[in-house]
Amino acid sequence: MSAPAASRANGEGSRVSRLGAASVILPLLALTLLAAAALLGPPLVQLWQGGASAAAGYDPDRMVFLYATLPRAGMALLCGAALGASGALLQQALRNPLASPTTLGIDAGGRLALAVATLWAPGLLGLGRDLVALGGSGLSTLLVFALVRRRGFAAVTLILAGLVVGLYAGALSALLTLLNERYLASLFIWGAGSLSQQSWEPLLQLALRLGLLLPFALLIVRPLSLLDLDDASARARGLEAGRLRALAVLLAVAISAFVVSAVGVVGFIGLVAPILSRLAGARGFGGRLLGAALIGALLLLLADCGVQLLAGASDAFLPTGAVTALLGSPLLLLLLQRLPKAERPPLGAALAAGASRLSPWWSRLLVLGAALLLGALALCLGRDALTGAWEWLPPSRFAEILPWRWPRMVGAASAGAMLGLAGFILQRLTGNEMASPEVLGVSAGAAFAAALSLFLTATPHASLVGLMATGGSLAVIGAILALGRRSGFQPERVLLAGIALNALLDAVVGVLSATGDPRALMLFAWMAGSTSGIDASAALAAAGGALLFTALALLAVRPLALLPLGAASASALGLRLNRARLFLFVLAAALTAAATPIVGPLTFAGLMAPHAARLLGVHRAAPALLVSALSGALLLVAADWLGRTLAYPWQMPTGIVAALIGAPALMLLLNRRSA
Repeated sequence: MSAPAASRANGEGSRVSRLGAASVILPLLALTLLAAAALLGPPLVQLWQGGASAAAGYDPDRMVFLYATLPRAGMALLCGAALGASGALLQQALRNPLASPTTLGIDAGGRLALAVATLWAPGLLGLGRDLVALGGSGLSTLLVFALVRRRGFAAVTLILAGLVVGLYAGALSALLTLLNERYLASLFIWGAGSLSQQSWEPLLQLALRLGLLLPFALLIVRPLSLLDLDDASARARGLEAGRLRALAVLLAVAISAFVVSAVGVVGFIGLVAPILSRLAGARGFGGRLLGAALIGALLLLLADCGVQLLAGASDAFLPTGAVTALLGSPLLLLLLQRLPKAERPPLGAALAAGASRLSPWWSRLLVLGAALLLGALALCLGRDALTGAWEWLPPSRFAEILPWRWPRMVGAASAGAMLGLAGFILQRLTGNEMASPEVLGVSAGAAFAAALSLFLTATPHASLVGLMATGGSLAVIGAILALGRRSGFQPERVLLAGIALNALLDAVVGVLSATGDPRALMLFAWMAGSTSGIDASAALAAAGGALLFTALALLAVRPLALLPLGAASASALGLRLNRARLFLFVLAAALTAAATPIVGPLTFAGLMAPHAARLLGVHRAAPALLVSALSGALLLVAADWLGRTLAYPWQMPTGIVAALIGAPALMLLLNRRSA
């Protein structure tokens, strides 16, 4: 680069940096100061004016201010800074802008530990709720590390293992909550994050724990900066990338686990704060880390002050973590257009090393044979309606029983195939192993619309809920088109927009759950996914939709084969990137919109199916697309069959069972020693 060009580039970078700081940090700081002044100003004036006279007698307002309001503000600042720093460490170590403290299952492990202790070991809660949550978070993290230790803590494998462990722990805790809502309903508020305090002691304890980790964080800032290069370049400079990545992830996990054990789940801060730090113009990793901590502290304090000002006396029951997502999601969507474009490396270098040694043809025959066997089991093996005993359905009862079973099987298979196709398309399109239909945000739109139907109508019918869910999915498709048009449907921005929409949904569900309204449990059950209401016409319509979408997906085989090569190579080979990305994003969104009303938004079949195809050794676009669809169908058919038979006469939700059976299978594949 010539000197004038370098000068212009430096000037442009400085201008972008100043513009980012002015558009992100300064407005956030001003809003936070205004909210803090409105909340803390009047009590401070009263305390100053009261002086010694107030100290001489009992003043309840003064006590609340000194031992509840001020510690809560301090906890918001400390937790926000810690979560922002934790997210920055994870995103740098894993080289993934979608990484956050929730990526490694930290909060899901803590929530599961609390649920298990509440139901079967309440004596452990006497030792302290934070210790139980910290133990669960630690165990989930150890499981993640055990899964990836044979692969040198590769970034791809770490992300996938953390996502799977978090999915498994979250599915278990969701199932326990559905079966024992009377005992576990209180976990809703904790799960959404509550900063309510009664003394300074929790703040001081958390500050001490985080202070012990601070020197380690400062020591690895400079080595982590080298991870902006690839692993080979970092190794050439004498840096062991795998060990440094493991250390950084462990440190980030410890920081987040301490926060989760103290105040519950405030997960969105860890995602949005590092991104906003990048938008503010921070260049080096040290600047991004400091900016993420500052933005996280300001954002959480702003959200908590808003909660206390607006909720009044009921602020203790309104989860701050949920309100933070309500505040941060629109902010991320608003500033998303300024996010610098970044092309990600091709998918699956680490995963491909652990692929099956079977030939692709044997892998496809294996999946096809499993599909035929599972179909026979789903139709013919079940429970007797009177005794509950296992029985193989005799031909004489086919006309009586099969009309109840085959629509469920066909509906589940069709939804699973569509989600498998959507997940494969998204992972190929974005180059991101975490991409799934749920991440895209279409499922969130469906669930949000379903929530509206439950809360705005006196007697919501299942057909109305399904219709509203479809409308919500279509609305999100429109939002994706609007948000992605200006960036040429740059994958990173579309995925971040989807995550922001998902966070909005989680926030709404958290706020509704905290109100104690029983309809929140109805929404929770719908989100878990159930095929029990599918009839023959709906099943045939789903099957027709699955066949149509499969044909459309096969038309996009060439873009799916070229996009993993990178934008430059794909363009050089004649691919029109913007048009291809638009078609593929719309196709994935439409697939998700068609599948969500059938099985709910939380199956994660779209995440697991593409990885199952890849780990079976099928890599070419067309065969991998079909194997991914078949794997998704297998997963949901198995989940539906097990859900209606294992706990008979109770039926477990298909979506949760899919997570429970799919996650361990993916864990076993991840734990295989690479070839």
